Amino acid sequence: MPGHTSLPPPPPPRELPRVMFWRLRRNPLRRRSDVVQGWIGLGLTLVVLAATPLALFLVGDAAHRHYARTAEHQAATRHRTTAVLVEDARSHPEPGSAEAKRTLYPTEVRFTDAQGRTRTAHADAQPALPKGSTLRVWADTDGKLTGPPLSPDQIRSRAMGSALIAVLGVHTAAAVAYGTAHRVIQHRNLAAWESAWAGTAPRWTTFP
Repeated sequence: MPGHTSLPPPPPPRELPRVMFWRLRRNPLRRRSDVVQGWIGLGLTLVVLAATPLALFLVGDAAHRHYARTAEHQAATRHRTTAVLVEDARSHPEPGSAEAKRTLYPTEVRFTDAQGRTRTAHADAQPALPKGSTLRVWADTDGKLTGPPLSPDQIRSRAMGSALIAVLGVHTAAAVAYGTAHRVIQHRNLAAWESAWAGTAPRWTTFP
């Protein structure tokens, strides 16, 4: 009709991604095992997407609380004290170099513990520090030299590390589950193919 404008044809139906979910698309060569493997892959993908933020939150929160309690215990059982070198610290082979400024050598020191007893131990000292010099060190209730209590940054860093390990565990478990399912399905496919070929081969190899 004059003046009549025809509507454009509707767009073709959208297909699932050809690479990721090709087993779920209809085609004459698709086997039932392909469908099963495709749904297993899709299900594991959804599980990973749901479990990743959950693992981040739950494990990260639990680790943060654990390390916070550890820091509180360390703060209650450790104290700073002054230690005196009872020997000269080792000299660095390149005095004044950038490496010498970062290097520390274990050196014998003497200090007083929380009970007022004099103890000796080894503490890290700067190169060539002379005997009689003093160091600020941390000691615990057992009179042993130790490190300072965990700082807030260290608590956050360790909690984040634990959360990331948990996420990697989720992804690894999903990959192992999919790989196992793939091997089982492939084994059954090969067994079915051999069985079918055993019935077909005689018709192909028998001559009149």
